[in-house]
Amino acid sequence: MGCSRFVFNHSLAKWKDAYKETGKGLTYNSCSAELPQLKKELVWLKEVDSTAIQSSLKNLADSYSRFFKKQNRAPRFKSKKNKVQSYTTKHTNGNIAIVGNKMKLPKLGLVRFAKSRDIEGRILNATVRRNPSGKYFVSVLVETEVHELPKTGSSIGVDVGLKNFAILSNGTEYENPKWFRKLEEKLVKAQRILSRRQELAFKRKCKLDEAKNVQKQKRKVARLHEKVTNARTDYLHKIT
Repeated sequence: MGCSRFVFNHSLAKWKDAYKETGKGLTYNSCSAELPQLKKELVWLKEVDSTAIQSSLKNLADSYSRFFKKQNRAPRFKSKKNKVQSYTTKHTNGNIAIVGNKMKLPKLGLVRFAKSRDIEGRILNATVRRNPSGKYFVSVLVETEVHELPKTGSSIGVDVGLKNFAILSNGTEYENPKWFRKLEEKLVKAQRILSRRQELAFKRKCKLDEAKNVQKQKRKVARLHEKVTNARTDYLHKIT
């Protein structure tokens, strides 16, 4: 993740310099051609998956392409302080595969994981993502044939409220569990501890990203928020 971010930022800086000097940006091919020389200068780039680094360059080129079409803003430098970190690797010669309860990933080998669903079709790429709580997830893009689901019968009206989560036109009511309120006390306590640790870090003139106690508490707060989100999503899925 760090190497992909570094290559993205390095190429973005060069892209901006070239645009200022010539009025034209670079291309994916020109940035990719500089990778071998960059790996000679920075040996640690050889330790990671090469397709992941190339994917970050493709993302940069695609972002600029959409920018010039006025579909989005100009790409910005990525920060290691972002809550979510990720990288994408491409499937080549069977480097991504599912083997029982393990997943094969380039340079990482077989990694044990909790499979949420079976993968059907030809694997194209995989995106590994780290959440603020420190948990890792992998999303696999596949090429498969999608069959249209059969149409359902008569429609039912849904009224979403505050007191009740939802009331259907046939009279069925679903209560509002208010998950946030149930965990509010734990969240308040955890956030107070985080605030105190941040103040102590400032007094010691220590950077927050280097203060281990602060980072540990941040993950605890993130896990509580994640628990609320998961409970809400699970309840919604079970109802629908």
